[in-house]
Amino acid sequence: MNTSTIDRNPATAWPLIPTLRRAAPKLLQHAASSWFVVAVAGQLLFVIYIIGFYGGALLAGRPEDWNQVLPHGWDPASPWGNALVAAHLLFAVLIILGGALQLVPRIRQRWPRLHHWNGRIYLSAALIMSVGGLIMLWTRNAVGDLPQHLALSFNAVLILVCAGFTLRYAIARRIDQHRRWAIRLFLVVSGVWFFRIALMGWIIANQGPVGFDPRSFTGPALNLIGIGQTLLPLAVAELYFRAQRSRTVAPKLAIAALLGVCTLLTAGGVASAGMAMWLPRLTS
Repeated sequence: MNTSTIDRNPATAWPLIPTLRRAAPKLLQHAASSWFVVAVAGQLLFVIYIIGFYGGALLAGRPEDWNQVLPHGWDPASPWGNALVAAHLLFAVLIILGGALQLVPRIRQRWPRLHHWNGRIYLSAALIMSVGGLIMLWTRNAVGDLPQHLALSFNAVLILVCAGFTLRYAIARRIDQHRRWAIRLFLVVSGVWFFRIALMGWIIANQGPVGFDPRSFTGPALNLIGIGQTLLPLAVAELYFRAQRSRTVAPKLAIAALLGVCTLLTAGGVASAGMAMWLPRLTS
């Protein structure tokens, strides 16, 4: 048998290559969609917690319960500050729900007007929440140390930047760029949520608060999580965008595998935060 022909024909020598080339884009998209579904489910649980705990305490006439989670969250001597915290929580709910709706392809395709109006509300809420968060961070004795405050400030500034580019490319009708910046905006807006699931996942994995002092809420582990809540999701998103544009199979399969790992880690973090932090406060 003459093997030279086979050796010169990769499709014959490696029959899986054509199959992988056809399947790779779908695998990449399915991996991204799976992560998004898990993330949205986790964020909806966070919304239920915000409404149930903070809203429930307010309706029950016990707004001071907010201080169980947010030190100085409710200060009887600062009505304007209390209103700012309440508005920040409200906009957090709006932006989580709005962000989920904005990134669902079927909604964009079937109800474009809903997508456009929800986008306006989403961008407005992102701007208000980021500015309000900065004010709260630097004026209400927020927990943590300077590195954490700088990390949160960096996150807030990136929200403003991503929101600006998302709006710019929407107006210019450059849809591909608009969608990429919308994804970046969704990720940086989710920074506080990323911090919570990463922190609780870290605590559960280490069976305790390793690398930080839980009383002062300071330590290197918190500083790393604080900067990672913004940079790591953005880094994965950039790899995903590059894999989408790549004409070769390997990057698509590699990033699909990475997104699979991210999905498992996200699910573990959501389960940890839900069981250890969110659900207990809803049922207490």
